[in-house]
Amino acid sequence: MIVRGAIRWLAMVLAALVVVVSCRPLPPAATLELSASTQVAFPASMTFKILARSDADVVKLRLHYKVLRQNFAEVVSEAWPEFSPSRSIDTQWMWDMRRAGLPPGARVQYWWTAEDAAGKRLETNPTEVAFDDGRYRWQSITVGAVTLLWYLGDRAFADTLMNASQQALQRLERDTGAVPQRQVRIYIYGSAQELQGALLFPQEWTGGVSFGEFDVIAIGVAPSNLGFGLRAVPHELSHWIIGQMTFNNYGAGMPVWLDEGLATYGEGPATAGYDAMVENAARTGILISVKSLSSPFSALPDQALLSYAESRSIVAYLIQTYGRDKMDHLLDVFREGSGFDDALKSVYGFDQVGLDVLWRVSIGAGVPVPR
Repeated sequence: MIVRGAIRWLAMVLAALVVVVSCRPLPPAATLELSASTQVAFPASMTFKILARSDADVVKLRLHYKVLRQNFAEVVSEAWPEFSPSRSIDTQWMWDMRRAGLPPGARVQYWWTAEDAAGKRLETNPTEVAFDDGRYRWQSITVGAVTLLWYLGDRAFADTLMNASQQALQRLERDTGAVPQRQVRIYIYGSAQELQGALLFPQEWTGGVSFGEFDVIAIGVAPSNLGFGLRAVPHELSHWIIGQMTFNNYGAGMPVWLDEGLATYGEGPATAGYDAMVENAARTGILISVKSLSSPFSALPDQALLSYAESRSIVAYLIQTYGRDKMDHLLDVFREGSGFDDALKSVYGFDQVGLDVLWRVSIGAGVPVPR
């Protein structure tokens, strides 16, 4: 009986031990966690921060990012922050805009991938961040395809500039067939100097710029200089729309005279100053040829102004003589990547030399004698 009782007691103890052992929690599987954030220091840099934790050493961290802009091919860039393998890593990678700057309001999409020594891999969800100019308290209004942002001046000031943008859109559609295909943001800085402060490498004469592939326009307009804004807003808006209409994957562009001529035409009626410059150049025999105007304009102020005035006059001649449909067709041909002369020949039947002759005759200028 004693032996049998001892055996029963031993069996009960072993059973209890089995229960205890089976109820002990198993060691947790290796986990990998990521926490990402960004910091914008406009206009100089954008910093991507990452906090990684795991039960095994984190051995790989990679940042993937792409700039959201008009492009036929998706381009994803990669960056590798510096760190030493560890179970807890707090590191970052800074995008120095002095190498490849972004305009205000540009959007960047990014995500991180990581791997630890146990072979665990993790990828964060794509996140979008705006490269905003946080130095100013922006207000905004939106009408149709245009959002206008400003910080200096009252609502009436902004409404006046918005009205100018809407008139420009109507004018371009009526005379060229060009219409917005996306939304655009127009940033109105309080002066040319403050606009230049938003650009890393501006020219000292920069008063407005269109970043067409980003759907962003930035212009310096003081409330006391509204007259400049009433022409600058339509001018840069025209660049943006025409850029959309002719964008192609061949890298082909338009002649400068057509691009700037349409933008200047988009401003509205020609100024007396532009007309006087063209008339004087025609009278004195110093008109710049259409073919010469297909290249970047001169840096000399007088020559540059004459180039703008002539370009507007040439575009006005084409629209008024041959009509809206022809200009619309010309933009379509440029979108196909056509060369300058070939595009003109296919639509109008003459090249840039022929256009030069016809335009000069239309303004009463003598046709230059070949030398």
